[in-house]
Amino acid sequence: MSIFKPFTFDTVASIVAEWGAARRLGEILGAWTESRNLLIVTDKFLHTNGLLDAAKASLQQAGFTISVFDDVVADPPESVLHDCVGQARAAKVDLVLGLGGGSSLDIAKLAAVMIPSNQPLADLYGIGKVRGSRLPLVQIPTTAGTGSEVTNITILTTGETTKMGVVAQQLYADKVILDAELTVGLPPLITAATGIDAMVHAIEAYTSRHRKNPISDALAREALRLLAGNLIAACEDGNNRLAREAMLLGATLAGQAFANAPVAAVHALAYPLGGHYHIPHGLSNALMLGPVLRFNLSAAAPLYAELADVLLGPSNATVTSRATRFVEFMDDLMNRSGAPRRLRDVKVREDSLALLAHDAMKQERLLQNNPVELREADALALYKKAF
Repeated sequence: MSIFKPFTFDTVASIVAEWGAARRLGEILGAWTESRNLLIVTDKFLHTNGLLDAAKASLQQAGFTISVFDDVVADPPESVLHDCVGQARAAKVDLVLGLGGGSSLDIAKLAAVMIPSNQPLADLYGIGKVRGSRLPLVQIPTTAGTGSEVTNITILTTGETTKMGVVAQQLYADKVILDAELTVGLPPLITAATGIDAMVHAIEAYTSRHRKNPISDALAREALRLLAGNLIAACEDGNNRLAREAMLLGATLAGQAFANAPVAAVHALAYPLGGHYHIPHGLSNALMLGPVLRFNLSAAAPLYAELADVLLGPSNATVTSRATRFVEFMDDLMNRSGAPRRLRDVKVREDSLALLAHDAMKQERLLQNNPVELREADALALYKKAF
């Protein structure tokens, strides 16, 4: 008899974790690839505030030709991707680098696929629909939250309030560079929201009904330990190097975990909040985490108890007691982080909760992973608890 069920674990090919790595980016990439015509995918704030300057100088010194696409926005629509691909083709780029938050990294992933391809975007949505290869791809996150740098998923806004995803092995990057120095400028609220987002990834991967495995479990536990142990320090002192490094590594480990053991109801309920109210993804997850943890408690208690032992130390208490302590610990941590805690605090209208619940039911890809079956009435009840 096997000690575990058969499983597959996939992740990126290479990770470089180094404070200040962006300052010697040309050296790092120059030793790795012969490609020299580089597209940087980012947003205007990072570009105009100088966060790219040291990296660009290093790249130029190493002989790279650089094009910058800086029109990425939160919850990017399809038009942003098409504009990015058009600019890249015109510049004849042969290497793509995503630098920024999850939206920039998502656009970079899919652009690397589409630049050399004639496959229409509409044909890519879903799981495993991408044909052929892509351009070499490097990812550098500047927030410690989404884990997008190590996932094989891109989410695009496809309508006024709807989102669709592309999931494919080709979206795993060739190289990820974790430079926590780039996260030093994150304001406390963004630090809190993105940090909680990463913790949601770890928790949902650990409790996922499908594809949960020993490697994803180990990554989720360590991610949660790093994130929970350093979130408040990072929020209180944005220059705390140890806290920033721990948060960035924790977010990446959580990303590796949920790329293999998919997320569930917290994300399913968060997406309509982003679609209808343009609430940042990390904050949407933070708002829904508490109610969903309690909803799942009946089925997930043994796993919550294990996570309590990671965060609070081993205990001889009952499974139910330890699981309850875990939920209470997470609530307290979110309260201390300073992130908004109620839907009403971010101007969600009570009369829209039924519409949000209806839209959440469209996230079947996520809801099937939840430890407890969730119906539309349950979704409405959870939004009401979060309101």
